Amino acid sequence: MVPTLGESVTEATVSTWFKAVGDTVAQDEMLCELETDKVSVEVPSPAAGVLAEITAPEGSTVDASAKLAVISGAAGGTVAPAATTQAPAAAPAASGKADIEDAPSAKKAMAEAGISRDQVPGTGRDGRVMKDDVARAVAAAASAPAPVATAPASTPRAPVPADDAAREERVKMTRLRQTIAKRLKDSQNTAAMLTTYNEVDMTEVMALRSQYKDEFEKKHGVRLGFMSFFTKACCHALKEVPEVNAEIDGNEIVYKNFVHMGVAAGTPTGLVVPVIRDADSMSFAEIEKAISEKGKRARDGKLSMAEMQGGTFTLSNGGVYGSLMSSPILNPPQSGILGMHKIQQRPMVINGEIVARPMMYLALSYDHRIVDGKGAVTFLVRVKDALEDPRRLLMDL
Repeated sequence: MVPTLGESVTEATVSTWFKAVGDTVAQDEMLCELETDKVSVEVPSPAAGVLAEITAPEGSTVDASAKLAVISGAAGGTVAPAATTQAPAAAPAASGKADIEDAPSAKKAMAEAGISRDQVPGTGRDGRVMKDDVARAVAAAASAPAPVATAPASTPRAPVPADDAAREERVKMTRLRQTIAKRLKDSQNTAAMLTTYNEVDMTEVMALRSQYKDEFEKKHGVRLGFMSFFTKACCHALKEVPEVNAEIDGNEIVYKNFVHMGVAAGTPTGLVVPVIRDADSMSFAEIEKAISEKGKRARDGKLSMAEMQGGTFTLSNGGVYGSLMSSPILNPPQSGILGMHKIQQRPMVINGEIVARPMMYLALSYDHRIVDGKGAVTFLVRVKDALEDPRRLLMDL
């Protein structure tokens, strides 16, 4: 059966089967891997036996209570749960059998042709729809006097010349990418999003880091980076401007008396935001260790759903990729996100003299429904002050 996916996850895609029908499996041996909105989940075998049937092939979508496969014991009796459980919602069958699964190639062809499952008579075993069935249904619809029109899920593409189309590659979006797209667009549609900017002179932070980085790494076993300074500065500023750390729930504002800091991390499969819980009560070393450990787990695809939930504020460091200026998008239901950028030597006027200073642009995007301009600017100025004179953090100023 599909294992527990997490509180808010209702379905997953079967990405890889490690075993084939007829293979012998040991208890707890990995059978397949599921891809959810945010993480990959490996499914171990609940018992030793023989993989008798795969009911959810690669590429199929399964809900949280679906059956994935049947395992037969050595004596021939099945050890998998009875087939009365709910089957994948994405695979209804004309025969009425709940566990019938259409061919993945057929489902892909139906999606590309824009036709629904009930428009295609299945000729496969138990009424399964095969790729040839879809081709016949498409041909029949084309010759019919009144073809069924299906509403496009998004704006239709403009016509593409044949020689260009031959050089294009069409790849289905991963569940992670679909979720990123949906959440970010929902954020724009829901929040009254606004961005305010400032810049920070990184001279003092860089000097402090340079002075103590070797001693810090020797004692704590982790490098001293800039993220711990920014995390500390933001926690400090959020105490003064608590609405940036709050969220809207209906007609109420929920103020958080803690900071669960989301740290956006780029991975080969897309952007994820692991959460550093209670960052406001952590030391520099604890913050650096947490960011390092969660960053590695994010890149390896090993983060759990729980590690990406419950954030109250987010840091996004586009500077590591060379970004000089950008407007980050809120991570709902949060009301604030701070964008960090590339540190660049720029001419600044200090005491009437033009000098080169390592400068970074800061961008705070916030939900104007609960954060006023004064609060947003105050927050950003407090972050700037704390970074330009890190001693203020020690003295809670």
